Amino acid sequence: MTGAASPPPSFYDLKAENAKGEIDFNDFKGKVVLVFNSATKCGFTPQLKELQELHEKYSEKGLVLLGFPSNEFGSQNPEDDEEAATFCQRNYGVDFGFAKKSNVNGKDANEVFRWLKRQKKGILGSEFIKWNFTKFLVDKKGDVVERYSPQTTPSSIEPTIVELLEEPSP
Repeated sequence: MTGAASPPPSFYDLKAENAKGEIDFNDFKGKVVLVFNSATKCGFTPQLKELQELHEKYSEKGLVLLGFPSNEFGSQNPEDDEEAATFCQRNYGVDFGFAKKSNVNGKDANEVFRWLKRQKKGILGSEFIKWNFTKFLVDKKGDVVERYSPQTTPSSIEPTIVELLEEPSP
């Protein structure tokens, strides 16, 4: 006799690391979180400017941005974590959080992206991340509200972010 399958972990059970150690996803309870994969040498890299603008406007109201650098797509993030962080800060003024560089697809994909892709599939039900700057918006309850393509600009997501920030905390 087999036991019941354990329920899938919640967003708050996930783990990732940054330069300072483990990122505690429990710190995100009651916050709106925008998670995305990034690269420093991609045509979409200028989106970091708009992401920083969102961070500046809404972080005190409960918005968290969390980038996951990845070198999977065209080797467009060849730097180590420290060099990439310096690039993002110097060129786009970025001061929001990044996890350590990792994969977002395949058997070596980080657990955060494995979980996000199961929650919100892409076009035609695909879980595959097709390129840098795919974005996932998570509400205050830890539910994935939407998955956005790399072409979706951060500023176009702003109205949905504002709406989620205005919802009462669980």
